[in-house]
Amino acid sequence: MPKMKAVAKTKPASGAEIIEINTPTPGPDEVLAKVLATSICGTDLHIFEWNEWAQSRIKQLPLIMGHELCGEIVDVGKNVKNLKKGDIISAETHIACGHCYLCHTGSAHICIHGRIFGVDINGVFADYAVVPANNAWVLDKKIPKDYASVMEPLGNAVHTVLAGEITGNNVLVTGCGPIGLMSIAVSRICGATQIFATEVNDFRLQLAKKAGADLVLNPKKEKIVPRILDNTDGLGVDVVLEMSGNPTAIREAFQVLRPGGRYSILGIPDKPMEIDLGNDIVFKYATVQGINGRLMFSTWHKTTRFLSSGRLNLEPIITHRFSLDEYEKGMELMKSGDCGKILLYP
Repeated sequence: MPKMKAVAKTKPASGAEIIEINTPTPGPDEVLAKVLATSICGTDLHIFEWNEWAQSRIKQLPLIMGHELCGEIVDVGKNVKNLKKGDIISAETHIACGHCYLCHTGSAHICIHGRIFGVDINGVFADYAVVPANNAWVLDKKIPKDYASVMEPLGNAVHTVLAGEITGNNVLVTGCGPIGLMSIAVSRICGATQIFATEVNDFRLQLAKKAGADLVLNPKKEKIVPRILDNTDGLGVDVVLEMSGNPTAIREAFQVLRPGGRYSILGIPDKPMEIDLGNDIVFKYATVQGINGRLMFSTWHKTTRFLSSGRLNLEPIITHRFSLDEYEKGMELMKSGDCGKILLYP
C-alpha cells in the first residue's frame, strides 16, 4: 500500500509532527481526494498549541490535523454515484448524522451527533484525505483552487453576513482575522453602506482596508465608541458582526449597536463573560444571533455564486503560502497575528 505524509497531533502537548502512514482507502460512501491546497484555521492553532479547549475537546490521538481543503478525487467508494475521479472538490467539514431531529428539520450544521474533520476524525493536512461523499462539494471550474481551499471559512463569513438584512446598512466587524476580513469583503459586495472594522493588530487593520472597510479602528490606540457614533449621526450601526471573541470588543459593540439592530456572533470568548442583558439587549430591542458553521447547503450555493461571479476578491486576504512541510511557519505566523489566511500545499 502506498505511503503518504501527514501533519499529525501525536501526543497531548504543544506541537505536531510530520508522519508517514498508509494512504487511506475510501469506504463505500466516501471518496479519496488528493489534497491540492489546504489552509490553517484558528482551530488548528488551538490544537497545535494544545490549549485548554483542545485538551477538553480532542478525544483521541494520533489525529491528522486540518479541515479546509481543495482536492482532486482519485478514488470513489462503491456506493458513490454522483462523484467521479478527476472532480475538483472542497468539503463541508461538519459531518452530520442525517437522522437526528436537527438533521431532519433543516439544521444539519448543528447536528446533535456531528463530527468535524481534524477534530473528531482525521483531517486534511496530508497528501490525501478521505471525505464522505455527502460532504464533497464539486467546484465550479471558474473558482481558483486557492479560493476553493478557503470556501469553508468563507462560508462562515457568508452565513454571518447574510443572517439578516445587510444591503444599505452600516456594519461593524469586530476582529479582523481571516473570517472577519472575509466578512468585510462579503458585506461590501452585498451593498453595506459604511463598514467599520476594529482590530488591535495593525497589520490586519491594513488588510481590512484592502478588503473594503471604510473606517478601521485600533481600540488600543483610540476610543472606538465615540468614533463610530460620530460617523453614524449618533445612532450607531445597524449590524454588528462579532469575530473577535474578545469580551471588551463584544461589550463595546453593544454600545454602538443602534436600537433594533442585529448582533451576529461567530467569535468565541475563552471563558464565560458578562453583558448588560437589560440595557444592551432587552431595552435596545436587539436581535442577537449565535452563528455556527454553514447552512447545509444553502450557504455553499451562495458562496459558490459569489466566487464564480468574480466579484469577490480574496487576494488581499490570502497573505502567505507554504509547503505542508513548513506548517510550523504557518502556525507561528497565526500566533503572531501578522497574517491573513495561510495556505499549505502538500
